[in-house]
Amino acid sequence: MNPKRIFLTGASGCIGHYITEALLQETEHELYLLVRNPAKLGFDYENHPGVTILQGDLRQIERLGDLLQTMDVAILAATAWGGSAESFDINVVKTIRLMELLDPLVCQQVIYFSTASILDRHNRLLKEAGQLGTDYIRSKYDCLMRLSKLAIAPKITALFPTLVLGGDENKPYSHISSGIADVVKWINLIRWFKADGSFHFIHARDIAQVVSYLVEHPLVEYPPEDDVPTEMEGISADRIVLGNQRLTINQAVEEVCAYLGKKIYFRLPLYPWLASLFIILFRIQMAAWDRFSLDYRYFTYKNPINPETFGLETYCSTLTDVLKISGIERN
Repeated sequence: MNPKRIFLTGASGCIGHYITEALLQETEHELYLLVRNPAKLGFDYENHPGVTILQGDLRQIERLGDLLQTMDVAILAATAWGGSAESFDINVVKTIRLMELLDPLVCQQVIYFSTASILDRHNRLLKEAGQLGTDYIRSKYDCLMRLSKLAIAPKITALFPTLVLGGDENKPYSHISSGIADVVKWINLIRWFKADGSFHFIHARDIAQVVSYLVEHPLVEYPPEDDVPTEMEGISADRIVLGNQRLTINQAVEEVCAYLGKKIYFRLPLYPWLASLFIILFRIQMAAWDRFSLDYRYFTYKNPINPETFGLETYCSTLTDVLKISGIERN
């Protein structure tokens, strides 16, 4: 397969590091990385002739208009987590502008990263995300609403990661991975309680495997009337939720306790009304989105995708894998 010219944003982030590493190790594509601070890159890009570092950020994306016209693939993993103005400027205005600068006749695929938080259990838009979400979540909701109006829209593959794990000595840790040690520290207390709720998670290395696969096998190459490869059946390019199979909170606690050798003798139910009572009694201040999440509880989705979906080996598929990878000693 001929090398492709790939434009990547967010290479200095957790997911971006894994994607760049996978593409460098497994392909011969030309990578153009837009980064604000190259010093944050944990890989040796100087010894890779196929890597071009573009120092800057999305606020000046118009300066790269001529270059973007030549790109075969764009992978948009950059995001702003901060205040309202920055979140909407980067996550909506400039991200949309970048896609407008791509040439629909040249660009074969746009892989756009959103978040599963803006979807409901049927992978439809969750209206509360647009109304109550944090600045980050509302900006992702807003951006998704605008994608269908773009000339490049038929080439867009939208990815919706669930809880993301990842990070090591050469890559920044995700927010979830950085808190695993705290969960282990509190497991002696947590094991005495049970609660309703469920979730999915996925490791950034597995996200990178999926992205690398999609670069070589764009979903946009398989319209409904064509013969679709078996592993692609039932997968919609505009709503790909990235995650392992559904895990309940109680299952998660049981698996962690089994790994750590902690026995569970009995468990007290944590009813939703009890949590609400604590919030009222102790005057706990909660944002609207946090309160909604506490009541919603089941952040699960239809047909989550991971490397196994495409016949690849999943790096991290269980909580036991998570604890091992995180260096937690097993008892």
